[in-house]
Amino acid sequence: MSKQEADWVACMQAITLHQDQDAFVALFRHFAPRVKSFLMKSGSSDSLAEECAQEVMATVWNKADRFDPSRASVATWIFTIARNRRIDAIRKQRRPEPEDLTWGPEAEPDQADVMALQQESEKLNKAIADLPAKQRELIERAYFGDLSHSEIAAETGLPLGTIKSRIRLALDRLRHAMG
Repeated sequence: MSKQEADWVACMQAITLHQDQDAFVALFRHFAPRVKSFLMKSGSSDSLAEECAQEVMATVWNKADRFDPSRASVATWIFTIARNRRIDAIRKQRRPEPEDLTWGPEAEPDQADVMALQQESEKLNKAIADLPAKQRELIERAYFGDLSHSEIAAETGLPLGTIKSRIRLALDRLRHAMG
C-alpha cells in the first residue's frame, strides 16, 4: 500500500471512528473534483456531475464505516459510488414525468442491459483488484484519480518510462481479463 493510500485509509478510519471533519475535508478536496471530472468524461453535464459529486462525497461521509480496505482502495471505493450514482441519475432522467405517461401498459425497462452493465462493472472491479499492487495503484491514479503520467511520476518519484510501462502492462492484463 502506498503512503498516499495509507493516508486515505487513515482518513476513512478517522471519519468512521471520530466523525473527523478535517479528514473529510482532505478527502473532499482531493476526490470531489476528480469525481466530477470522471462523471463529465462519462457524459454527464456539468450541473449533473456537480450534483452527483456532492452526493458521492455525502455518501463517503455517511457510510465511511462500510469502507473495507481489504476489498478496495479508497479511490476505487469512491469511484464505484460515483459510477453507481451516475447510473441512478441516468435511470432517473429516463423516467417519464406523470404528464408524459401514456394510458395503457408500458414496456418494462430492458433489464438485460442493466444486468450486463452490473456484470461488466463487477468483472472490471475484480480485474483491477487482481492486478499487481504497483500496476493497480498506477491505473487508479491515472483513470480514477485523473492524473497524467507526468503528474503520477512527480507524485511517486518513479521514472516516467516506468509509469508508462506499468500502465501499459496493466491495461493489457485488463483487456485480457475482460475478454
